[in-house]
Amino acid sequence: MTNNSELKKELLEQVYHENCPGCKVDRQKRMQKGLPIKELIFIWIVVLCVALPISSLFPFLYFMIKDFNIAEKEEDISYYAGFVGSAYMIGRAMTSVFWGVVADRYGRKPVILLGTSTVVIFNTLFGFSVNYWMAIATRFLLGFLNGLLGPIKAYACELFPEEHQALGLSAISTSWGIGLIIGPALGGYLAQPAEKFPALVSSDSLFGRFPYLLPCLCISIFALFVTIAAFWLPETLHFHKKDELESASYETEGKTNEGKDSSLGSLLKNWPLMSSIIVYCVFSLHDMAYSEIFSLWAVSPKSLGGLNYTTEDVGTVLSVTGVGLLVFQFTLYPIMERIFGPIVVARIAGVVSIPLLTSYPFIAMLTGFALSLTLNCASIIKNVLSVSIITGTFMLQNKAVDQHQRGAANGIAMTMQSICKAIGPACGGALLSWSQQRKNAAFLPGDQMIFFILNIIEAIGVILTFKPFLITHHY
Repeated sequence: MTNNSELKKELLEQVYHENCPGCKVDRQKRMQKGLPIKELIFIWIVVLCVALPISSLFPFLYFMIKDFNIAEKEEDISYYAGFVGSAYMIGRAMTSVFWGVVADRYGRKPVILLGTSTVVIFNTLFGFSVNYWMAIATRFLLGFLNGLLGPIKAYACELFPEEHQALGLSAISTSWGIGLIIGPALGGYLAQPAEKFPALVSSDSLFGRFPYLLPCLCISIFALFVTIAAFWLPETLHFHKKDELESASYETEGKTNEGKDSSLGSLLKNWPLMSSIIVYCVFSLHDMAYSEIFSLWAVSPKSLGGLNYTTEDVGTVLSVTGVGLLVFQFTLYPIMERIFGPIVVARIAGVVSIPLLTSYPFIAMLTGFALSLTLNCASIIKNVLSVSIITGTFMLQNKAVDQHQRGAANGIAMTMQSICKAIGPACGGALLSWSQQRKNAAFLPGDQMIFFILNIIEAIGVILTFKPFLITHHY
């Protein structure tokens, strides 16, 4: 065994290329002792920057669509809102594989820089939207040019030594989960500032004329700082001249050279990878539909079965949820994952979600403090369960492929997931409109129907985590 490791060491030394950024990172990894805190914070912030704009519009989307005067009846607002929510994901679905391939060929860093600078530009433009089509176009372009989430997973696996990789991936999904919650909280608090803080913001000032610009601008300014900081990120991809012993660097990883073909065909035939991606997609569809439906349901009037919340109330619930999620992810999740393994945790979480969601229409019957308390608890538990599922399926995906295929594999995952996440808000908005119109139906009246549909998707996800569908090797 020692001979083997010495041989490995020699090989590694032998294929160290002076000007190759990937080799530099590898060498640093071998010398590093202790937790890579700096790298963790870097990755956390970059992912947060991209996650914030995704759902920051949900709390004010209802009112934005109302201002565009495109919906004829109040029940139709959710229907139109769904398409603005989906535009980002449709854009992302079209280019995810492309950005994955770019990251595998030209490096992770250019794709990361492009992703963060896209947020700066198009998220600001979205805040300036004057009509429905401008809102859709800016959201679409924001997703279209933003291929960062696939490569950043590969980047995390390359930046951290093996024993810290789970922590790196967990940091990505936590940051993602937090971004999807802080984003709407910002959107809820900062939208329509002229109505909320008339003493500070006059109705004919810039933020008075563009009531939804402030939350977008805050996220964009944060993204600008992240973009500048990202110039100092190390590149992890290996750049070697063709005639040099390039294969050796793969063999030292303990991989054979046959796997070097990172063609999409070989990835699509990799069933452990594809099955974990499909499970991931089903849960993503559910999550995205849920986060849009939750915000639209909370702000819709009591007469339609909603909670009649303001954007600020939604922001508060989501902020409380964000804090709960942070605490859970850094304390309980690693322990549960160690005891049960990621798949069992995902199954338990999926099963518990179902009765929880069934209770939502009944929560709407409460008022005052009882409503706030119950809703906050339900929201924390629901999001904790979702993040547990997503982190588990993340881990399986990355274990199913070798390093040089990770960018492309994550690209496939992102494409399929983006399609599902685009279907989520579009169908979620339309179904919410439809279920609010059937308040007096005999079977699952009003909002009970929409939560019933969410539960069916969740149940399908849980069933798919079992054999023969989900096969896990490399485990």
